[in-house]
Amino acid sequence: VQLVESGGGLVQSGGSLRLSCAASGFPFSTHIMAWYRQAPGKAREFVAHIDGPGGRKYYSESVEGRFTIARDNAKNTAYLQMNSLKPEDTAKYYCMRLEGNIWGQGTQVTVSS
Repeated sequence: VQLVESGGGLVQSGGSLRLSCAASGFPFSTHIMAWYRQAPGKAREFVAHIDGPGGRKYYSESVEGRFTIARDNAKNTAYLQMNSLKPEDTAKYYCMRLEGNIWGQGTQVTVSS
């Protein structure tokens, strides 16, 4: 079982990034997938999750309306489209599979003001 995130980087405030999470080693389409983030000196926090078929999505209040979680079950990949980025979105972003508490290694997102 493996989750590999990509797509992080440095972006100016107001910009956009799309994170990807490539999954392998398990039946991806049957699992709820989530994104979390952790800023320096802060606890890891929930960002969004999506059910297996991709029809149900849930967001934290801090990203609602700016971020969109999605998945392509044919490609075993989950995504996080991040728009209108703010400096407070700066963090390491992690993909995770809820069942079994499986985590990726994370990808850094830095938003400059």
